[in-house]
Amino acid sequence: MLRRLFVISFFALLSSGILADEPAAFTRTTIDIGTVVSDLDASVRFYTEGIGFHELSSFQVTAELAASVGLTDSKPLDVRVLVLGEGPTATKLKLMQVADSSPREGDNEFIHSHTGFRYLTIMVTDTIDALAKLAAIGVKPLAYPVTLPKNLAPGMSLTCVKDPDGNLVELIGPAIGPAP
Repeated sequence: MLRRLFVISFFALLSSGILADEPAAFTRTTIDIGTVVSDLDASVRFYTEGIGFHELSSFQVTAELAASVGLTDSKPLDVRVLVLGEGPTATKLKLMQVADSSPREGDNEFIHSHTGFRYLTIMVTDTIDALAKLAAIGVKPLAYPVTLPKNLAPGMSLTCVKDPDGNLVELIGPAIGPAP
């Protein structure tokens, strides 16, 4: 009886697709994030020198291409691609500046100030060390690192900073280094 139940369960799982080889819907499961910035050089400095991304490449998108795919109203883009980590699954941050435009500043005071993607979470090996790198380029945290509750992330601290355009960046990791 138990064997019969096992065989029925196995075929039920197989027919449901759980055990079947289904074609992958994605060629890569890591997403890239595109962010429009007001000062491309300042933003690249923040994310490379302050956070620790590495610049991977840069490219331009013509006004015609940008318009044809619905990205801009016939304005070209300068894009610099930053990477966090190595390999094909490393996170890529595409910072872009739109030529001859005046992007509207959003209300970035709090994450609930408006809808949309609201912040980046970056896992670091030491929040104190991360803050020291940011301080070296003039970035101050919104508050000193807060120890997270043990049920959320044991031994981890959280601190937030803002990039040059006011976008929130969460840094999560242990607070190992000496306090400033």
